[in-house]
Amino acid sequence: MSEIVIVEAVRSPVGRRGGELSNIHPADLLSEVQTALIERSGVDPSTIGQVVGGCVSQAGEQTANIARTAWLGAGMPLNVAATTVDAQCGSSQQAISLAYGLVASGVVDSAVGCGVESMTRNPMGSSYKKGQLTATPRYKEHYEYTTQFQGAELLAKKWNITRDECDEFGLRSQQNAARAWDEDRFATQIVEVDVPVLADDGTATGERQRVARDGGIRPTTLEALSQLSPVMDDGVHTAGASSQISDGSGAVLMMTAEKAEEQGLKPLGRIIDTCLVGSDPVLMLTGPIEATHHLLERNKMAMDDIDVVEINEAFASVVLAWAREMNPDMDSVNPNGGAIALGHPLGGTGSILMTKALHELHRADKEFGLVTMCCGGGLGTGTIIQRM
Repeated sequence: MSEIVIVEAVRSPVGRRGGELSNIHPADLLSEVQTALIERSGVDPSTIGQVVGGCVSQAGEQTANIARTAWLGAGMPLNVAATTVDAQCGSSQQAISLAYGLVASGVVDSAVGCGVESMTRNPMGSSYKKGQLTATPRYKEHYEYTTQFQGAELLAKKWNITRDECDEFGLRSQQNAARAWDEDRFATQIVEVDVPVLADDGTATGERQRVARDGGIRPTTLEALSQLSPVMDDGVHTAGASSQISDGSGAVLMMTAEKAEEQGLKPLGRIIDTCLVGSDPVLMLTGPIEATHHLLERNKMAMDDIDVVEINEAFASVVLAWAREMNPDMDSVNPNGGAIALGHPLGGTGSILMTKALHELHRADKEFGLVTMCCGGGLGTGTIIQRM
């Protein structure tokens, strides 16, 4: 199998619900990072084999194969095909994995993996009508149906994670994200987005506002976090220890090492291995544990070999339970903040985490990175990358 390299990876800023990116159509938000990916890489877009995009709420503005709509809206060549996939929160990481598989199998010699979600314009649950069942009676013959909030609390109970630990982790995410912006750590990865300005009646003014910074970061203290009410009665998670509802997008360009060399491109990294694993759908959020074990064992690596970890902060307990099992150096875990501080735009998050991990390896002069996410329904995504 050919070596598969990453030529470029970019992301938009992550906007708050109803905030910085709420006035831009999600297809246009994905177009922005697709365009920047091609421009920064210098690749002829007509040579791209396929585009695979991730999106969770595929309804309304995010329906009709948004990866294709965005590509065409960006003015890219119509001969390049695109597909949109849903693996819940891990959608765009799975999109990257599928694009990687297309290249690795020889179906194409280059591909884009990307993703987007506007949770402002397409809220969670917008892809089905009120009262419609997502878990059928037949499903419930096998598994208890739980929500993500229940899953987060079940993890906390199973791994004896306390409210204080969750608050402390929430503060850590905010502090790391604020430091990253203060030290300009995101400079090489961010795509600034021009967003339409709307009048009070919702009509376009013709003006545009440039968004260049993640919008979710907020100064806080342990004392302030301790005063927040839990999401569930007697639970350990508050809004300060849970991912933010957000808007955002990201994109990654992969190709064979041979094609990169032919085009005189200098890759940023290579993909060592990738996976999508099933996990307990009742606990729901343990997928990163199974995915990490799977990848480390298959590649004869240890946690000590991993220099940078990007694990999605869906809830504090997801990361803390994973850490209980994997015993990582926590300084290597989400060093620039995660979804608690920056936000979690569902279908866009996987590509955003891949971008963050790759650029942090270069910034910190490190070698190996791990990206992993929990996903609704009991799934875990995982990818090991190596800086070049």
